[in-house]
Amino acid sequence: MQKSSCQWTDDSLLVLRRLAAGFFGKTSKVSLIVSFRQSASPPKFHMLRSLMLVMLAFVGLIGMARPATPQEPAAGRETVYGRMAHAGATPVAAEQGERIVATALAGLARAESITARVRQRVRLGDRVVVGAGRYIQLGTGIDQRFRYEIAMQSDTEMFEILEVCDGIFHWAYKRLGPNQPQLERLDVRRVREKLEKLKVLEIFGASPYLGGIQRSLALTRQWFRFEGVESAAIDDVAVWHVMGTWHADSLAALLPEQADAIRATGGLEPALLPDGMPWSVRLAIGKRELFPFRIEWLAIPGTRPVASTDLEPIAVMELYDVQIDGPVDASAFVYRPAVEGMIDVTDGYVKHLGPLRP
Repeated sequence: MQKSSCQWTDDSLLVLRRLAAGFFGKTSKVSLIVSFRQSASPPKFHMLRSLMLVMLAFVGLIGMARPATPQEPAAGRETVYGRMAHAGATPVAAEQGERIVATALAGLARAESITARVRQRVRLGDRVVVGAGRYIQLGTGIDQRFRYEIAMQSDTEMFEILEVCDGIFHWAYKRLGPNQPQLERLDVRRVREKLEKLKVLEIFGASPYLGGIQRSLALTRQWFRFEGVESAAIDDVAVWHVMGTWHADSLAALLPEQADAIRATGGLEPALLPDGMPWSVRLAIGKRELFPFRIEWLAIPGTRPVASTDLEPIAVMELYDVQIDGPVDASAFVYRPAVEGMIDVTDGYVKHLGPLRP
């Protein structure tokens, strides 16, 4: 995959405007996820809040269920959510799905550095929210630092998210629509101490428990099970398309009133999920570097009740201009916000912190 230099600049977050339908045009590098850390609240709220953030900012929509593939667009036509894989994709043994996703997560942790630009599109009811941003990561193990920023906008509202981990604190700034901006701080040292007690620190490091791309992928792997795998291509990039389905216990925790139906044989029908909640997820992971370039969340959109019909992408995120193990300007991880109104969430977060799936 072609590398391009990605020098950090300390510009303010982008102010985005509605883009044309060709937002996901031809690209030689595609997508991934982006997500957010859970706050110091009970576990159920943690999951719901992370899911909502993942959806909203795209950091959003973490959900999915049966490996379902939407209908191919008509010949010569592209959807606003980007190209489908080439026809004739070759199926691969289903048991490889978990292994591919786990290996991709481990590769993110081992990379000396990662720089990437991010763009995403999310459908929220009758609105489309588009955005762009940047992800930067440097170092491995306890020295790993990262910065993720994204700005998204609909016709009437703006969403901004900034996460910075400088190795000492993890900062999370959020301005979601008309809500007051919120700044949270997490003591990284105390998180590492808890992970050492849980004997999981050496598996992937601390970043999947903090934020950024690793957190997004780790939560996706925590909540979903990956079974369906296809050998495919997006433009000229050879990828694995890995299809994920909701883990029954995770979905039941989010929808306790439907827990019996979720755990029953056959599970819950896609049309019975709340509008905006994904039914299945599809990752595009590069075959060569095992980097997660694209994530798509699929569901049946529309105001409930809704008829059962084909699943559609309701959110797409891409990582492009990706450079692995290239130079990074360390000033990207310097963050000195005004502490007025800042909330330290360390106590509650560490209290509820548990191990992710190894």
